[in-house]
Amino acid sequence: MNQKITYELPNGISLEIKREDLLHPFISGNKFRKLKYNLLQAKAENQETVLTFGGAYSNHIAAVAYAGKEQGFKTIGVIRGEELGDKIADNPTLQFAQECGMQFEFVTREAYRLKTEPDFIANLRQKFGSFYLVPEGGTNEYAIKGCEEILTEEDTAFDFICCAIGTGGTISGIINSVLAHQKVLGFPALKGDFLKDEIRKFVANENWELITDYHFGGYGKVNEELVQFINQFYRQTQVPLDPVYTGKMVFGVIDLIQKNYFPNNAKILLIHTGGLQGIQGMNLILKNKNKTLIDV
Repeated sequence: MNQKITYELPNGISLEIKREDLLHPFISGNKFRKLKYNLLQAKAENQETVLTFGGAYSNHIAAVAYAGKEQGFKTIGVIRGEELGDKIADNPTLQFAQECGMQFEFVTREAYRLKTEPDFIANLRQKFGSFYLVPEGGTNEYAIKGCEEILTEEDTAFDFICCAIGTGGTISGIINSVLAHQKVLGFPALKGDFLKDEIRKFVANENWELITDYHFGGYGKVNEELVQFINQFYRQTQVPLDPVYTGKMVFGVIDLIQKNYFPNNAKILLIHTGGLQGIQGMNLILKNKNKTLIDV
């Protein structure tokens, strides 16, 4: 569902947001897309267990846990941060995943960096038995296939498609499905330029660009300006934004419009990739620092 944004915009620019956050109450936005074909593949391989990776407030961990509960898979989450093992009750994401039946394997940050190494995976198989592996963030060829279904026929009139980037899977699917006259703009939530190479593994088109100026200090980092923007945007549009991904992307697009980045009369589509479950965890962090809370 696309929703028109009624901001006062200059130069005849129009803005709509695709409400992927409304696809499912718990398997939110791009996680719904990324897991669709992965879980079909797990069933095709007759796997009973799905194992994946994530951090303390991971949208992906929450989505996999609920999807496993909904579709009859046992789920295992390898969690970055050994110290989190005795803090589940203080973490809304991990608490939710545990309530959905997910089993946790807490590992050190050093060990977590080895998550794609064959020996690390082999040790997990030795410990847990056979499982279907979904990578951190869910990005693989099956995830790309699912994300290629985000855009529909009603989206052909847009000139620019904008989305946030974590691991690069969502934008890769979008790049593969846009038309020749459309340009895709990606807004990384992480610092660094390494994502270009990751995206190029999955796409052949060149009608895309990464806008790297709106990460607000890096993954999971926010400031007062961003929080105030998210709250104001919600008051004006009734569209809630998460602070890690979509909030930063929408902030960036609005800022670029004000800086005349887009041509006159441009039609812009924002992709809401969900992740709203992360607001609760972010508000815990902000509260501990006596900062403004996200009021959605």
